Amino acid sequence: MSSVTGRGEGRLVSDDAVVAAADRAARVWAATPRGPIVPGSEGHKAAFCHMLLDTHNPYKPSIIDWPALEPEAHCRLVSLPIWDIAVQTEGRARLRVLSYGEAISDPLLQRAIELDGFEEGRHKEVLSNLVQAYGICLAEEPEYHRPRDPEWAFMVTGFSECIDSVFAFGLFALAKSSGFFPPALVDTFEPVMQEEGRHILFFVNWVAWHWRNLRLWRRPIFWAKILAVWAFLVWERIGIARGFGAADDREGGMARQDNNFTLTGSKSVGAPDLSIRALIDVCLAENDRRLSGYDPRLLRPMVVPCLLRFVRRFLPRSSSGAAAL
Repeated sequence: MSSVTGRGEGRLVSDDAVVAAADRAARVWAATPRGPIVPGSEGHKAAFCHMLLDTHNPYKPSIIDWPALEPEAHCRLVSLPIWDIAVQTEGRARLRVLSYGEAISDPLLQRAIELDGFEEGRHKEVLSNLVQAYGICLAEEPEYHRPRDPEWAFMVTGFSECIDSVFAFGLFALAKSSGFFPPALVDTFEPVMQEEGRHILFFVNWVAWHWRNLRLWRRPIFWAKILAVWAFLVWERIGIARGFGAADDREGGMARQDNNFTLTGSKSVGAPDLSIRALIDVCLAENDRRLSGYDPRLLRPMVVPCLLRFVRRFLPRSSSGAAAL
């Protein structure tokens, strides 16, 4: 790809044809050769690693020319209660992923995990540059500590992204369709959103491959670790929903309202009349759309989409319906 240069209206590169080519390369990918991909095989590992490596979008956030916003759009952006937790989450994710990558001996897998960590750090840089460009005040960032158990930390990050990305995809689509974000800002954030889709696809395939390549006696231990991670994440989100995390939020420099954003997100991004059922529909549709361009032989995240579809069965239909996307 040609060198990346800044441009008005949030463009990341100067040549529209290069932008389109990079965007398509980041969204559409198929493994070679054709034929079944057996989970746990060398072909499986090669497929999910090359999926991440081959679809990397080489934009440079440090030279993004952030678009000027109308006063109303600027106020809406600044008022979103997400910026502290978003910046800090990406900062922790980068360190966790890179720490696990250092413990990997397989060269191809290590390259892919290092790229994953690089992209997490780039997300933080994008967010940090955005808040600076638009005068958004952040709390002081905490010190990020290297995890004592890199594999546990990597799994917490991966499963957490599997949960959060489904909702983030839907809320981003609502912000776009409602006009909450101006088109130029949507274009600027779009590569970041798509990268999250690549990350969760890489992660769930890593879990399946890793488990099958463990010694038989270690597989139950790994499953127990997965259950423990999910229990930790569920408990964490129950605390968020009930507001029990206030003390931890102050320690981390985050406001309580930041952590409740997922619960009230559709209202915050300009879709106040959207029912829970319609919000779930949007999230599921966007999740499927963002992952649809990648080789269908790769495994997809299933837990959160299946849970949402189960919950949806018991929700009443709303006359307002979903917002047109």
